[in-house]
Amino acid sequence: MNSEMRLRVLKALADPTRLQIVEMLATCCCAEGVVSDEGEIEEPSAGEICCRITGADKINSTISHHLHELEGAKLIVMEKRGKRTVCRLNTDTVLDISMSLGTLVDRRLRKISEACV
Repeated sequence: MNSEMRLRVLKALADPTRLQIVEMLATCCCAEGVVSDEGEIEEPSAGEICCRITGADKINSTISHHLHELEGAKLIVMEKRGKRTVCRLNTDTVLDISMSLGTLVDRRLRKISEACV
């Protein structure tokens, strides 16, 4: 992950509402999903995310904006399925940013270790 993308991801996660959306998508389990007409379990729709985050019964422009910011940062994937837009966490991006931040910690721990020797 390049530094520009890292910055975009971190800026997206710095917003409390967007962080809450990512956390919600990360903890969604199959039992909370929606069963499609074909019997498949689907991710939550944009409207369902709005309902869980704000309590509103339909998506509003603020949540829509947050979802598009998260999609632009490649933290979520939004997919149109009929009239619904389903959202899912992009685990590749989450793993990339996690590894990137982990590298910073590893470097710091190595410096501390070397200084103590």
